[in-house]
Amino acid sequence: MMCVMAAVMEGPLADLSSWKPTECSIAKAMELVGTRSAILILREAYYGTTRFDGFAARVGITDAAAATQLRKLTDAGLLTKQPYQEEGKRTRHEYVLTEMGLGLLPAVLALMQWGDAYLQQGPPPLLLVEEATGAPVRVEIRSATGNEIALDELGVRLNEEYKAKRRRAKA
Repeated sequence: MMCVMAAVMEGPLADLSSWKPTECSIAKAMELVGTRSAILILREAYYGTTRFDGFAARVGITDAAAATQLRKLTDAGLLTKQPYQEEGKRTRHEYVLTEMGLGLLPAVLALMQWGDAYLQQGPPPLLLVEEATGAPVRVEIRSATGNEIALDELGVRLNEEYKAKRRRAKA
């Protein structure tokens, strides 16, 4: 069943034809992680992969593609390189998640949850659970007060702090 739902666009945003989504945070995020290999490299980092060969093999990409994506994610600050050395071998680097990389976890898990619900034939291959209790884990949209928020209950408004910063930058 199709239903028409939309976020509540507030103030000057209510007239969609009167403004453009410049400086869109979604567009900026997609520039950085909007490829299949970037998201799957992050998936692997969340699963504990740290070494170059592991990323390339588990994501199923060439070494050149892995190098490109790992460099991009490292340069952007989602991963950091840490040296390690196996006995008798040269120093190499591991890729470790940063706070910025960990911040993307809910988005990646939301993609997994959506894929489980709409793209899998039958039960999903993996379950997200709280390690200590085994209770299922879900990504949800909740307000700071703890209320679950549906799309038609989501307000979108201009950020006054952002507007003030832009005014100061122009002055």
